[in-house]
Amino acid sequence: MERNTRQRDAILDVISAAGRPLSTQEILAAGKVAVPSLSIATVYRTLKDLVAEGCVLPVKLPGEPDRYEMARLDDHYHFKCSTCSKVFDIHDRIKKKNLHVPRNFVIEKYDLILYGQCSDCVPKH
Repeated sequence: MERNTRQRDAILDVISAAGRPLSTQEILAAGKVAVPSLSIATVYRTLKDLVAEGCVLPVKLPGEPDRYEMARLDDHYHFKCSTCSKVFDIHDRIKKKNLHVPRNFVIEKYDLILYGQCSDCVPKH
């Protein structure tokens, strides 16, 4: 059981340290640094358990496999780089009252994804 604990801890450490949502491949690559025997099947199985426990949340982008981040209490949204495909958390506040919806509609929740180039991919002049 120790091995499973090491693998689980490595996966949690990778997600926690990233500070942004990671794909399963990114989790696998970074996790192999701590546990070289880590497999993609173990990553998927562990992520399923961590999501069920509420430790980790899936980040859903239309038409793409889920990415994963630590469960947070604050509302935030995401930015996807169109060049490197990395996804980043954006913590600026958007207030529901500032979103324009038809009269007598009530917003219960929202999900916002911004697309563009991250600072590493913007051409330097």
